[in-house]
Amino acid sequence: MSGSVIKHARRIVVKVGSSLVTAGGRGLDHAALSRWAEQIAALAGQGKEVVLVSSGAIAEGISRLGWKKRPKSVRELQAAAAVGQMGMVQAYESIFRAHGLNAAQVLLTHEDLTDRTRYLNARSSLRTLLELRVVPIINENDAIATDEIRLGDNDTLGALVTNLVEANCLIILTDQPGLYTADPRKDPEATLVMNAHAGDPELEHMAGGAGSNVGTGGMLTKIQAAKRAARSGAHTVICSGREENVLLRLAAGEAIGTQLISRQETLAARRQWMADHLQLRGGVVLDNGAVRALQEDGKSLLSVGVKGVVGEFQRGEVVAIVDSEGNEIARGLTNYSASETRRIAGKPSTQIEAELGYVDEPELIHRDNLVMLA
Repeated sequence: MSGSVIKHARRIVVKVGSSLVTAGGRGLDHAALSRWAEQIAALAGQGKEVVLVSSGAIAEGISRLGWKKRPKSVRELQAAAAVGQMGMVQAYESIFRAHGLNAAQVLLTHEDLTDRTRYLNARSSLRTLLELRVVPIINENDAIATDEIRLGDNDTLGALVTNLVEANCLIILTDQPGLYTADPRKDPEATLVMNAHAGDPELEHMAGGAGSNVGTGGMLTKIQAAKRAARSGAHTVICSGREENVLLRLAAGEAIGTQLISRQETLAARRQWMADHLQLRGGVVLDNGAVRALQEDGKSLLSVGVKGVVGEFQRGEVVAIVDSEGNEIARGLTNYSASETRRIAGKPSTQIEAELGYVDEPELIHRDNLVMLA
């Protein structure tokens, strides 16, 4: 495989890491931001739509507050994020305006993307901004979202946004050239992975996942983000943001960094929304027969195939569907609450009314409300 998958992409999400937009802990690097804006403006001139996911708010806030080091308490991190957002908005607004483009700030949390109504509202808003040739600048809403601060994971946010706007490609810019077969700091034989398929389990091993002693400074979250983006058919490029005019060169067809190709068909919007849930309230454990019915026969999930219930959830919530070994194989919108599911688990659909006194649906999860993950 040669060339860049970005060349023919119409809609692109670009994620820029903190190390690329901050000046060694001294707040935002305005020269670097200007370089990104110049390249994005050039891509817009080529007819491409670009969404920018940018880190850097907390670092900018720390600088503005005059703190000597990054605080550890969540409340201080939240305060730094709130102050730093002001600097980011000012910087990006003035820089993009200098290149003839309007920019918009969009603050998201993972919860925004797991609530169906908020998900659709965010999707509509971002699509409208792109239609108006406005560049959305997206960041996690760190001023109120404590879990996101602890994770510090804008790679995942980049993938979620890629799926949200149905982008063709996700570009993750970092301070590394890409994914290596091993940690190049420890293994002189390590080589750069130029092309691979997103979701290949071997990639997570290379990046320091389970069963590996390799640690490559956050590369694992980037590999997992590529796997998530691939669910909507998007390809991912992981490359160094320090390469000169890297976005323009990728758009011109030059192969830079690691390209992770999606082999999956695009998921329908509602199924994509279900797949993108990061935090679930609970789930159901299936017997082997039910697993086969879902994976091989494309059936709905019936209560008779459930042998266990985990957590507490209400009717209409997204739940995890796991096999007997604890592997998540699917997700779906449940027709019954956790307490109701416990009562009908292992029983055929014909006994639901006798057990509960009513029947909402004969299926625990209808196939139309279910997305397979494995």
